[in-house]
Amino acid sequence: MDISVARTFLEVVKTGSFVGAAANLNLTQTAVSARIRVLEDQLDRPVFIRNKAGAKLTPAGEQFLRFATTLVQVWERARRSVALPPGRETVVTVGAELSLWSPLLRHWLLWMRRECPEIAVSTQIDTSERLMEQVQDGSLDVAILYAAPSRPGVIAELLFEEKLVLVRTTPTNRALAPEDHVQIDWGDEFAASYHAAFPDHPNAVVSISYGPLALEYILATGGSGYFRKGFIRSYLEEGRLALVPGSPEFSYSAYVVHSTKADAGVMDRIRAGLRAAAAIAA
Repeated sequence: MDISVARTFLEVVKTGSFVGAAANLNLTQTAVSARIRVLEDQLDRPVFIRNKAGAKLTPAGEQFLRFATTLVQVWERARRSVALPPGRETVVTVGAELSLWSPLLRHWLLWMRRECPEIAVSTQIDTSERLMEQVQDGSLDVAILYAAPSRPGVIAELLFEEKLVLVRTTPTNRALAPEDHVQIDWGDEFAASYHAAFPDHPNAVVSISYGPLALEYILATGGSGYFRKGFIRSYLEEGRLALVPGSPEFSYSAYVVHSTKADAGVMDRIRAGLRAAAAIAA
């Protein structure tokens, strides 16, 4: 299939109309219609219902949407691999959940620059679900995420074991109100474990999905929350935070996820760098 056809299909989906897609792609509406007709002929199914309001996906179009996205992503990856920067042997695409970027992936990028200068690197941040999908469809080489689910054709290797611990701001003799506790989104597994451990706790007044932002917030206002122990170790040593005695700890391990078809030699180097970065970040 011509990649331009898949791109045109996705643009019609995004804009909701042939006119909008034509404008964004710098094509005539006739050209857009012709490409969609080619696609429908190849699939032997209509992919859009056209009306005065625009274009709406048919059931067949809904099914094709995921494949069209994958086609374009894999093509972009192939294009980047062929067009390697000077002096580079290959390119690796690595994605991670937002909370894993600092400091783990920062240390890894520095390690790769120092130890593997022959490898070009492309990185991205996304949700764990989306990262897993991209590893499966081949548009991403490696994903770093928490609580990696089992998927066919994908290998999940334990990178490090982390603990989520309950801490509060100091001085500890200052009483904290229930509304001073900040709920941080560490995923569904943590949420279930937290509610089982604290069934009578009210819903948090402040909920933050990004750990570093939540930390900045409680340091500025005073409060408590669950954080990765490695991340807040320096604050504990400085006395700016203190562990809450008797509070439960929760496991929060990180995994390296890659395809079973990944290049073994390249994976060895990526894995070595991630383990070195994890040791520094611990």
